[in-house]
Amino acid sequence: MPMIRETIVTTAGPAGLVHMAPLGLIADGEGWIIAPFRPSKTLDNLRAMPFAVANYTDDVRIFAGCLTGRHEWPTVASDEVPVRRLAGALAHAELAVDRVTEDEERPRFHCRVLRLATHAPFLGFNRAQAAVIEAAILVSRLEMLPRDKIEKEVAYLQIAVGKTAGPAERQAWQWLMERIAARYSGPAPAAGDRKGRPHWR
Repeated sequence: MPMIRETIVTTAGPAGLVHMAPLGLIADGEGWIIAPFRPSKTLDNLRAMPFAVANYTDDVRIFAGCLTGRHEWPTVASDEVPVRRLAGALAHAELAVDRVTEDEERPRFHCRVLRLATHAPFLGFNRAQAAVIEAAILVSRLEMLPRDKIEKEVAYLQIAVGKTAGPAERQAWQWLMERIAARYSGPAPAAGDRKGRPHWR
């Protein structure tokens, strides 16, 4: 299995409006594969403008936020692609699509790296950050997984959050738990870009 790196991917449509989504990029030699679900805004944008930015961040609120309808994170212009990047990213890679492997569910956009830049030191993840990432993936699959599996995994992840979270991780966790509660108490709000659902990978 190839390595997958969890990132925030920014893309843009014809009007230049930025869209961001948490996506696991698939290692592909010196480049990366973006495999958005069909249909999705990320997919539409890559069709219209074949560039993207992989934003590397340790702020897990952005992952949780994108899955709970909180998309307004500051961005700045990139250097070599017409797609903006996260202003607070620790590093970013500017990507150009070389070719597309079509698929009925998840077309694969094979990208080369045009520029890689570092902006701030990475001081390491704590256990709560890793737990929030795992919980965010669960939230992206609420309609695919049985409730008991979601609840069992959340209960386990809660241990790390309770022991090691800082304010940012606690806020991100709260957003995700509210999203899970909404799913099981009534219709889940549309907060993503795959048929109105959050998506990951």
